[in-house]
Amino acid sequence: MPSSGKRKKSAKPESRLAMVRRARRINRELAEVYPYAHPELDFENAFQLLIATVLSAQTTDLRVNQTTPALFAKYPTPEDLAAAEPEEVEELIRPTGFFRAKTKAIMGLSAAVRDDFGGEVPGRLKDLVSLPGVGRKTAFVVLGNAFGVPGITVDTHFMRLARRWKWTEQDDPVKIEAEIAEIFPKSEWTMLSHRVIFHGRRICHARRPACGACPIAHLCPAYGEGETDPEKAAKLLKYEMGGRPGQRLKPPPDYPGKPAPALGAIE
Repeated sequence: MPSSGKRKKSAKPESRLAMVRRARRINRELAEVYPYAHPELDFENAFQLLIATVLSAQTTDLRVNQTTPALFAKYPTPEDLAAAEPEEVEELIRPTGFFRAKTKAIMGLSAAVRDDFGGEVPGRLKDLVSLPGVGRKTAFVVLGNAFGVPGITVDTHFMRLARRWKWTEQDDPVKIEAEIAEIFPKSEWTMLSHRVIFHGRRICHARRPACGACPIAHLCPAYGEGETDPEKAAKLLKYEMGGRPGQRLKPPPDYPGKPAPALGAIE
């Protein structure tokens, strides 16, 4: 997996065409590295994915996945959650942090789904973003993974890597989304998001990228920002690449790592 060497620096600025070609090659190579890339939130339907995505703000998908089984067992439908006692919901989702604000958000959007959409999570962007607490990022997660509608999910990982790879210089998620959409065909948007986010979580970390263990180091203009020694970099790998469980308690059948432990379990 580690690259054999450092990417050569070009003497002149990279052209737009060269950047697009490099970006698409990165996507192709990431597809080979992560053929099992998937959304890392456990869900069985669009409602569960919507709630889980809202709960994932400022916490890990793992912590959300450890928390939602009890929540969905008690409140399986929008109608159930909208009619819940806030204090009971707060206690169930407390492990995800910011539980009072999140309780207000998920109960509010559940009421809106019940009242405005007949209890069914809508499958259109304009309808999803009309729900309380649902922005474009959350909407695209739901559209891409519950409805099969292509979308680019610009989370913190995607934003960091898109800038490191010189796909964009923007720092506004909406502007990043627009620029990336011009580089890749629409059919690739959802899986591109999964691959980039997988890579950001596993190898291209925020504080200490594992450059020496990166399979696309030869395509990366930011090579060298992190640990370049292959042995030291290998120790930085997370999730299945480092032999550790991923984020999901119920991962897809083709996931090569171990399922994550339930809340309170010892890893």
